[in-house]
Amino acid sequence: MPAMVAARGPSTSPPAPAPPPHKRSTNYGYYIPMDGGGEVQDTYPAGLGEPINVIISAYSDSQVLQNTLDNGGLINYFQSFGFSTECLGQTDSSEQMANLGDGNGYLNETAVIRWDYGDANLGTCQETVEGGNHFRYWIQNGQSADSGAIFMATSYEMPIADSHNIIVNGYNLGRDWLVGNATSQSTILPTANMTDTSTYSGQTSFNNYTYATTATYVSGLLQNTSDGINHYQSVAVNGLNAIDGLVAILTVKMVNQPGSSSSSSGAEGIYRPKGLLWTLLAMGCAILVSSL
Repeated sequence: MPAMVAARGPSTSPPAPAPPPHKRSTNYGYYIPMDGGGEVQDTYPAGLGEPINVIISAYSDSQVLQNTLDNGGLINYFQSFGFSTECLGQTDSSEQMANLGDGNGYLNETAVIRWDYGDANLGTCQETVEGGNHFRYWIQNGQSADSGAIFMATSYEMPIADSHNIIVNGYNLGRDWLVGNATSQSTILPTANMTDTSTYSGQTSFNNYTYATTATYVSGLLQNTSDGINHYQSVAVNGLNAIDGLVAILTVKMVNQPGSSSSSSGAEGIYRPKGLLWTLLAMGCAILVSSL
């Protein structure tokens, strides 16, 4: 479907502005969890886990990184590309834990966010029943590695009648379909051809807040493996591993908000992806992959 090194200036140059108080310079836009005894994978009590395959970089605008619905914060950003909070405020019964190496140890997910089928208020009820793209997220904010980055375990799940198992290749596909929506791509991303040089960018909008997202894929945080991966027997396809080892790093900038000179009363949702289109693409690709 449908890119970070700072040079030191002369001594007479003014100093670079300090990062916002809620985050520190991290070189990557996040701290590598393994450096602090963590991992880029969540875990069930039984031991298997799911890959944390998307990270919203701490170099995103600080307003976007605030875990709120108001003021164009993180939840509104999720809603701008077709995802929303749990159906009618319910909580997930199978909470997963992650250790981001920030000194907090293993913590339960902050929340589960689900594909909303075009309805930010009630659409996640449909996802709960029919399945779809969804993710769990954690915030790297412990005292020993307080980046403020958002770590997301993304996958595409089957209907509740199928126990919400993950579709074939559902970790890689779930990541890429989320990236495709977040960067407003017009065609589905080529998961089989994705590498650590892949990058995509585009804009989404909701509630008169418009976001510009750049996604850059990186290797080295996850392994190309099936070891320790939940549902690895059914997710892996054609002799390939359950996950390809790539993580998508999203850097998000707010380019428009209510009251700005470029805001328009007709702007709400103009870039928002259409739920039906992406659902059909997702199911079609899943069927195709499973038949190969």
